[in-house]
Amino acid sequence: MNALFLDRDGVLNRLRNNDYVKSPDELEILPGTAEAITICRRHFDLIIVVTNQQGIGKGLMTEADLKAIHAKLQESVSYGIDRIYSCPHLASDHSFLRKPNIGMALWARRDFPGLRLKSCTMVGDNSTDMLFGRRAGMRTVLVGTNSTSATDRPWLVDLCFPSLLHFARSL
Repeated sequence: MNALFLDRDGVLNRLRNNDYVKSPDELEILPGTAEAITICRRHFDLIIVVTNQQGIGKGLMTEADLKAIHAKLQESVSYGIDRIYSCPHLASDHSFLRKPNIGMALWARRDFPGLRLKSCTMVGDNSTDMLFGRRAGMRTVLVGTNSTSATDRPWLVDLCFPSLLHFARSL
């Protein structure tokens, strides 16, 4: 079984500079996201979101807030995401769940026993996502305008696209 692993902020929704999406009202889905998910459903057995959400650890939002945000995300993509995993811990906590560590990938593999990480693809918008994918043995795809990951650490990136929709249309 293969899966498409997706980062959330900057891939599915607009990244808030120096801020967090703290409520459903602040979640701005990027153009083409729903179409991209529809296309990707034809090519992957599962679509899984993996997202660091240290806004919870900082006390800026609650788990209930995050659940409401993810409900709006699911609705926005016609419920095309199979599972959303999140890490609420601060970066300073050094949690095994927090990307670039692979805890969320192993959590997904536990929940979906047929999942083969080497057959999976990780799509993200920064080097943390790329390192997560590489450490888990996945193909890595960088999307968006954050070219620093591609130029500073080219060994982390297998493919680059301007957006998730561009990637989906290439499948």
